This record gives sequence, structure tokens and C-alpha cells, in this order.
Amino acid sequence: MKPMAHLGVGIGWRPEIADAVERLSGLDWVEVVAENVCPGHLPESLLRLRERGTRVVPHGVSLGLGGADRPDAAKLAALGERAVALGAPLVTEHIAFVRTSSPVLEAGHLLPVPRTRDALDVLCENVRIAQDALPVPLALENIAALFAWPGEELTEGQFLTELVERTGVRLLIDVANLHTNRVNRGEDPAVVLDAIPLEALAYVHVAGGIERAGVWHDTHAHPVPPVVLDLLAELRSRVEPAGVLLERDDDFPSEAELAGELAAIRAVVTAGPAAPAAPITAGSADAARTEPDPIAEPDPVAELDPVAESGPVAESTRTRVALVQAALLSALVAGTPVPEGFDRRRIRVQARALAAKRADVVAKVAPELPVILGGPDPYREAFLSYAKDRPMTSGYRRDALDFAEDLLIRDLPADPAARRRLTLWWRDRAGAKPPRRIVRWARTLSGRAA
Repeated sequence: MKPMAHLGVGIGWRPEIADAVERLSGLDWVEVVAENVCPGHLPESLLRLRERGTRVVPHGVSLGLGGADRPDAAKLAALGERAVALGAPLVTEHIAFVRTSSPVLEAGHLLPVPRTRDALDVLCENVRIAQDALPVPLALENIAALFAWPGEELTEGQFLTELVERTGVRLLIDVANLHTNRVNRGEDPAVVLDAIPLEALAYVHVAGGIERAGVWHDTHAHPVPPVVLDLLAELRSRVEPAGVLLERDDDFPSEAELAGELAAIRAVVTAGPAAPAAPITAGSADAARTEPDPIAEPDPVAELDPVAESGPVAESTRTRVALVQAALLSALVAGTPVPEGFDRRRIRVQARALAAKRADVVAKVAPELPVILGGPDPYREAFLSYAKDRPMTSGYRRDALDFAEDLLIRDLPADPAARRRLTLWWRDRAGAKPPRRIVRWARTLSGRAA
């Protein structure tokens, strides 16, 4: 495998800190959430960064390559369009599932896939489908999790290693996620780092979080703690990463604090020599793929052996994965019983976290709702009550409309003036009158019968 070309130290570009990002001294590159930009209308800040020669990498969050269904062709095309529009050398996504199709449920969050042979077979086939559809190479990120699956057959290291060997995909290693999984699932980050093929490393994520009642929450809204920087140093002692990126998604600090965190990261990365990763031998991992390595120096005469392809995944395998994922997601977002073998307390914590995140995102995409409902606290109370038995089946904008419709059907809010404002807000966006209560009951009954 050819080594990655140097990326350096970067930051996740977000609209809230766009001006600060442009002013950060010595910034080498940025990463942008792919779903938050439109190829034909890129933010001026990103365009200016590109004009200065700053690399921009799109980071997807909605493909759900670990899900039982094959990747959505439209989502793959959209991710590819963003890569082309940004002139990106690669795209990145996650080893996670985010939805189920039977029943139709959306998590609104990255959920861990079971480390089983069935799940690995499905993931590998989905990755190959994505690789064939994307115009640039793909790298996948290890995710943070609040809980573990029962009956897993592989360790994290075994799972990631076989994924690389079977698909040639690169890895995006998030050291904050390694710490999260140490606290929440008892996994030793050093053991994981020793087991995975670091020669397949694309780049590294660093982020902050917080521990509450023995559970680590990967918030991306807190400063990077020393323990995460220590893990970055652990990784650095094994391999020199091509790039390291700071993620921050909420409660954005001052520009000076961001610069200080980047300086701390840079100090770890440049602290000393790292042992180079051993090259992948012919017939294994990415030594194997024919497309160019992401942001590696071009080598037009190099010929690489093809990755050993396995046959198509049997539909029965996808069905087995679909059943266990649907049972879990239903427990998390629809209040159904927790499947046997899961830590029920952890599942309750995850369910509350998903509902809270859902409320926060709906408030961002529809900021009028908290105002109409009398402020953040009444809005949050109303939304969390609604979310208990109303799982999200589409995106957050649809969720906002469904929430408003649900309130109006129940003659809420109680204040007539607020109810009139909510009705007007709903009509402006939905283009119709909310159905009467009897219609809603009929819908519910017919849905249960189906």
C-alpha cells in the first residue's frame, strides 16, 4: 500500500465557526459534514479555503453502511457529487447502522453493528457497492457506543482487520471513540490499536466528551480531555498519521480556545518519531485495490492485485441482520421491549440520548417551534413526550412537521394564540389542514393492522 500524502492538522468546518476557521493560523485542512452542504451552493467560506489551497474532505453521516439494506443509490450519488464539488481526494463514512426498513425507523444517530459474521458479510458487500459507486476512495470510521451487542463473535480488532482485508477500504480512527468504548464497553484501546492494520489508516479524529454516572458521552461539545490526547500519542507511537482532525459540533468555544486545542494536537503529532506501519503484502487489504489510494502520490505504473472478492451475500443473511437491528432500534425509539441479552440500563440511557438529540436537532431545523411553545423548556418537555411513542421515520424536517401536527390534533398548545401561530406555521410548510383526530386514529389503527 502506498503511504498517504501528508494532510497535517485540521478542524471540522461548521457554519458557526466558519470565520474563526478561516483565521486559524497554520490550519492544513478541513472536513465538512457532507449532508450539510449543497454542491451547487457551497458556502463562501469553504470556497475561500479551497482557493487558498486548503483541502476539504466530505464526511458522511447518513449512509448506514452497516445496515441490513444495500446502500441507497441516491445517497451514494449525493456523497459523490459533494466529493467532486469540493475537489476532495477521498470521502469518509462510518461503520454503523442508522435505520431499518421493516419497520421503517430512523435512529438519527450512528449505532454500532454487531460484530458477527453475518453483520461483517453484509457490511463488506455494502462497502464494495459504495466503493464502486463513489468517484473517489472511501475511508470508514470506528464509532463510539453506549452499549455492546450480546453474542458477538469477533473483537473490534478482528472485525476491522477483516473488513480491510476483504474490501481494501481505508480506516478513519477516532481516538475519542476508542476512549468512549473503553469506558462504556470495557475495550482496551491499546489492544485495538495493536490489532488493526494501521497501514490502512487514512487519518485520525480527536474530540471531547463528558462522563456521567459511569457512561462516557461523545458530545463533540466539550474540550478534548488529556486522556484522549494520550490515546493520540499511543497511536502516534505506532504510526505517523497522515492527518489529525479536531471535531467540535456544539457549544463552540472562542477562537483562542480552538487554536489552543489545535496546538495541543499538533504538539502530540510532532512529539517524536513513530514506528512505521509494515506494508500490506500482496493479496491482503488495500494492497489489493486498483483505484488510487486517497491523497497518495500518483503512481501510474503501479499495478495492484485485486481484492479477493467473495460471492454475494445471501438474502437470508441480510434478513437475519435486519431482524436483530430492527428489534434493537424499535426498543430505542419506539418503546418496544429490549431484546434479550442487552444491558437494559444502557439501552435506556441510549434511548434517552436519542430522544434528546432528536429534540435538539428539530429545534435547530425549526427554531420557530420553541418560540411558539413558550421557550426551550416547554418545547423540550412537549417534544420528549411526543417522541416516546412517535419514532422518526424520515428526516428531521418531516419530524418537525409531524410533531406540530401531533400537538394540533391534541388541541395543543393550550394557549389559543400560540395554537393559531403553530397552525399557521404548520400550514405554511405542509400546505394542508392538519387531519382531524378521527382521521389520525384511523391512520394509527390501520398502521397497527398492517
